[in-house]
Amino acid sequence: MRRNYEPKLLFLERMKLLLKEDFKKYLKILKEVPVKSIRVNSLKISPEELKKRLEKKGWKINQLWRNHPEVMIVESELLPGELGRALEHLLGYYYVQELASMLPIIALNPKNNERILDLCAAPGSKTTQLSAEIKNSGLIIANEINLGRIKILASNLERCGVTNTIITRKEGRALCSKLKELNFKFDKILLDAPCSGEGTIRSTPATYSMWNFKTIKRLSRIQKQLFETAFEILEIGGEIVYSTCTHAPEENEEVLDYILEKFQDKIEIKEISLPIKCRPGILEWKDKKYNKEGGILYC
Repeated sequence: MRRNYEPKLLFLERMKLLLKEDFKKYLKILKEVPVKSIRVNSLKISPEELKKRLEKKGWKINQLWRNHPEVMIVESELLPGELGRALEHLLGYYYVQELASMLPIIALNPKNNERILDLCAAPGSKTTQLSAEIKNSGLIIANEINLGRIKILASNLERCGVTNTIITRKEGRALCSKLKELNFKFDKILLDAPCSGEGTIRSTPATYSMWNFKTIKRLSRIQKQLFETAFEILEIGGEIVYSTCTHAPEENEEVLDYILEKFQDKIEIKEISLPIKCRPGILEWKDKKYNKEGGILYC
């Protein structure tokens, strides 16, 4: 039986202060079931071919974003677990992935033959997306510290036919420091940082019970350190995308504010284009004011 998790009062107070007039809409959306989204693995099959295969099974498929035909919504009612048990999934033809999870790679816009670091890679949704985008060319280093999650990462890479990726097991800051010693740098870096997960409540309601402010503050410190050490191994002219699945300003605007102050003229915020409507970041939160060039997008 599914447990009914309830949000903590402090969480609701913070979200109301943060979202203001959108707070009621937010509470309503939290109760909605997420759409069934998948990403076509172009290393094994084209979007057109997979769409035909799935429609033959009786699935209704909607290709939501015109410029990203690999992104699909399954609008049909399916049996529990059917999306993951389907032959096409087991063969690695598609990856079950939430829409928001696909956006960091779209923002990073990887190119063929680039050297790319996925600093917090497991379970591999974004790593496999990276590899598909650059057609198994170049080099991807996918890092994860947890051995259990590495096994899942390796399994997903194998299922999806990824051959250009090296898996490393090291604490992120230590890995970046070691690579700096070796003078090994990257064209692109994805820092999909460990976070408090406030944006995953619909799919993981247990986040309500795990949420607390001390965790947010602790993660904010780790995120700043990860970003700082990762930036040191980025090629001049390279690009880094920092992403979280949380709403907390301490883990978003505050992190970028810290980085902009730390590196000043060494770093530049670039405008990105995403296939959905976004909202800008905030400039003030409680007693803090943030750099207006922070570049935060909430999607």
